[in-house]
Amino acid sequence: MAIDLTNKPIAITGAGSGIGRATALACAGAGMPVALSGRREEPLRAVAAEIERAGGRAVVVPGDVTSPTDCARLIERCVERFGSVYSVFANAGYGQEAPAHEMTDDDIRAMFETNFFGTLNTIRPAVPHMLRARAGHILVCSSCVAKFALPFFSVYSATKAAQNHLSRGMNLELRPHGVSVSSVHPVGTRTEFFDTAMRRSASGRLIKHTPDAFFQSPERVARAIVRCLRRPRPEVWTSLSVRLGMSLGMLLPGLSDRALRRMVDQRLREGEGAGPTAHAPPHPEGASA
Repeated sequence: MAIDLTNKPIAITGAGSGIGRATALACAGAGMPVALSGRREEPLRAVAAEIERAGGRAVVVPGDVTSPTDCARLIERCVERFGSVYSVFANAGYGQEAPAHEMTDDDIRAMFETNFFGTLNTIRPAVPHMLRARAGHILVCSSCVAKFALPFFSVYSATKAAQNHLSRGMNLELRPHGVSVSSVHPVGTRTEFFDTAMRRSASGRLIKHTPDAFFQSPERVARAIVRCLRRPRPEVWTSLSVRLGMSLGMLLPGLSDRALRRMVDQRLREGEGAGPTAHAPPHPEGASA
């Protein structure tokens, strides 16, 4: 039987744009009160106003997922305003197109701090509330590349794989206590995520030349998340063909590597991938893809 989401509060990070924004609107449309978090307050206020105009309830809690204190405040405000926290969507994250050997330790650690440890920071303060209620649902925005390492995105892929393993393990740990944990695996999604990745990348070749067929709207991902909230499952995929392709790649790594080497060879022929990587300040706000 599907779960009635009416009056079940959800806290969402990276909620000011992209997948986070679309998910906040979709959850509010399903009757869920929404606590909105992100580093930029103005976009959060705009999302909250849109929710409230449609008759929903929202509260804005600006914060950075790399701060455990900010994440704890998000959950506290959700509970204070709406009486409980039923769900959390750990969505904030970012990527960078660069060979792993050209990224500095600071760049790599910063990405893990946001994508992986930011997920932990978001989840931890919510779990005790869910355990006491013996009900709840944690969602983590991983990626299709959690299953399939992409050249020039190997560090990003590693953070997404870490999120996926965390989610799958926690789902087994918490399900006996009435709490579900799901990893979300979007394909490319037209959001600010790609603008951020372009700013951080020396060339952005892969981003610029990804076919439109491999992109989806944030709203499609949001609809899949709401379906998962109603009928929990361990993983959420928004493209069956990509899921099958990733599974085939894991079964036949030699075959997939030959296909990916063509992309690497082309990049090297164009004279890219050997020079210094462009770096940007850490902790951009965005939604994972």
